[in-house]
Amino acid sequence: MSSVSHPQPPSSRPSKASTFLSLFFGGIIPLVAFTVIEDQYGPLWGTVAGMIFGAGEIIFEKIRYKKISQITWIGNLMILGLGSISIISQDGLWFKMQPALFEAFFALFLWASLIGKKSFLLMMAEKQGKQIPAAAQPFLNSLTLRLGFFFALHAALAVWAALEWTTAHWALLKGVGLTVSFVIYLGLEILWFRFQIKRQK
Repeated sequence: MSSVSHPQPPSSRPSKASTFLSLFFGGIIPLVAFTVIEDQYGPLWGTVAGMIFGAGEIIFEKIRYKKISQITWIGNLMILGLGSISIISQDGLWFKMQPALFEAFFALFLWASLIGKKSFLLMMAEKQGKQIPAAAQPFLNSLTLRLGFFFALHAALAVWAALEWTTAHWALLKGVGLTVSFVIYLGLEILWFRFQIKRQK
């Protein structure tokens, strides 16, 4: 009797691409909730709303994917921890520091990956099943270094936004500013890479 193969259902695990994108879009909903509620009811209730939605993101990912990514854990645990400090101190500034601390952490993580045998971007490329030529590895390592500086500079900007900007502009920096500036940065990296290739021909 011949065996009949049944199509396997699509995996419910988050893809590497979605995990990387969650670095930019993860935590936006809690920050939007904080901004809207803070404007109407003050920083205390804004912080509470942000913490509720932060916990909600963790629960949603657990139900949807049966697994919670490290980026989601780190980002939302920062929201819950800093939100708790904001409630105790009655100062919403601590909650606003979450994007800056998260981006600073990621910058340090990128730089630390260069100490090991493989940089973060090289490991991400290999996990996608791609064969990376030896000649391209130095470029990925240097890109990892520069990407760390990008996030470090953006973290410094996020600190300034938390201290001096309005809550709406602070949230806009996290929701739109990081994404737009990252797209522009990647565009410049692509142009630079093509320029280097042409010089070598």
